[in-house]
Amino acid sequence: MFNNTDKRYNQFSEYLKQKFGVKVYKITLDAGFSCPNRDGTISSGGCIFCDETGSFSRAHSSLLSVEDQVIEEIENQRKRFKAEKFMSYFQAYTNTYKPVSELEKIYYSSLKHPDVVGISIGTRPDCVDEDKLNLISDISKDYYTWIEYGLQSIHDKTLKRINRGHDYNCFLRAYEKTKEKGINVCVHIIVGMWETREEIMQTVQELARLKVDGIKVHMLCALQGTKLAQMYENGEIDFCTMEDYTYLLCDMLEILPPETTIHRLAGNGHRFTLVAPDWMGAKFECLNLLDREFLRRNSYQGIKYSPQ
Repeated sequence: MFNNTDKRYNQFSEYLKQKFGVKVYKITLDAGFSCPNRDGTISSGGCIFCDETGSFSRAHSSLLSVEDQVIEEIENQRKRFKAEKFMSYFQAYTNTYKPVSELEKIYYSSLKHPDVVGISIGTRPDCVDEDKLNLISDISKDYYTWIEYGLQSIHDKTLKRINRGHDYNCFLRAYEKTKEKGINVCVHIIVGMWETREEIMQTVQELARLKVDGIKVHMLCALQGTKLAQMYENGEIDFCTMEDYTYLLCDMLEILPPETTIHRLAGNGHRFTLVAPDWMGAKFECLNLLDREFLRRNSYQGIKYSPQ
């Protein structure tokens, strides 16, 4: 139903394929960024779910420059998938947490390869300003460009409990400024943070109201060495089943605008450091279950979306 596929939601990978004529592969990059929520600028310890890799799923050698990381990964993906086009993806930690002069060098060094068509920059809403957004806006004139904001929830009580270090209004200000610059925005949210179903749906309803360009949905998971892992071991939190998570995903997608691209619903990373839930690595089983649930409901993304 979307992008000439049998998917009942607007899968970002297929959206890119329609846009560029071939499948576009993301190249995950590590430019040595830190995070103000880990270095003591905001608070100590960082978010309770973040491990020492900064949620980086594919680490490169720290000895490689960004440009060399791009070249290496393009060669790898061409061998594995016969890939033709690529997007640079700055994923680990907070990828706007440097002076603008340094950011300019880093970002453009990831775009030198002729087969790189775009860039995606993962960051926090409290780590952008006018100058940084102007830089990214300039890049967007020549490259397909996204900023990915880690929001997690619109509920301040939840953000405080996970030690996020910013509130919802901070996100809203950053989001509005970013959209004014004409930059695509993908918003990350997390399911399972001591919230009720109603509270989770309120977050999704707000993102539907904002008509966000893209969304990534994460299931809260405990990784080795994190505070969340300690809390799990102490019985302070439990995690839902794959089935419950999948049914909730259907509910969420039904109220999102059909134009919102879906960047992530399930993952298979962190398999060596995952503590719980144990089904987190079953990405394709989860997505297949989602497809079956949409079919059972005779439903699809946006069926319950109400423009405001």
